[in-house]
Amino acid sequence: MPPENRLVLASSSPRRRELLARIGIVPTRIAAPAIDEAPLKGELPRVYALRLAVEKAAAVERAPDEVVIAGDTTIALGRRILPPAETEAVQRDLLTKLSGRRHHALSAVCVIAADGKVRTRLSDTIVAFKPLSAAEIDQYVACGEGLGKAGGYAIQGRAEAFVRFLSGSHSGVVGLPLFETRALLAAAGVYA
Repeated sequence: MPPENRLVLASSSPRRRELLARIGIVPTRIAAPAIDEAPLKGELPRVYALRLAVEKAAAVERAPDEVVIAGDTTIALGRRILPPAETEAVQRDLLTKLSGRRHHALSAVCVIAADGKVRTRLSDTIVAFKPLSAAEIDQYVACGEGLGKAGGYAIQGRAEAFVRFLSGSHSGVVGLPLFETRALLAAAGVYA
């Protein structure tokens, strides 16, 4: 990373830091944005994911020599945006809805370059879960790893065993699509 462009990760997610490290990027600074993540009335999932990534990046104060990167991962079942699993009951409901079905993991990335130019990319990954028994759902909920996660699961953990088909970016489902991220950072002068 050129010294004139310091990178700010607008996220408190350890997964996003780990994913950036996979491509040799270590943010200079971490800043968790505080924004309202409620979907707007009638908002479609793709628009929602991109809007949140842009709002997260814009919510972080940026020095003139800093580049900001933010991301959002949204799970969509058809045109419906699935919420994060804030409680075990919500998580159980989400996993029941995803059981035996295909869904979209939409992972949006926004980079605000040092010159203020805003660039975005969206990764759309199709994920199909096997039919899940009530016992499998109960066991997964009990392990605790999907709590707080979009769609109620963490693909990088035990839920990967539920995936019978995936088309797209595995890293995007985890939380930051590396192909798109690398391209955006290169365009902003952070990645060669």
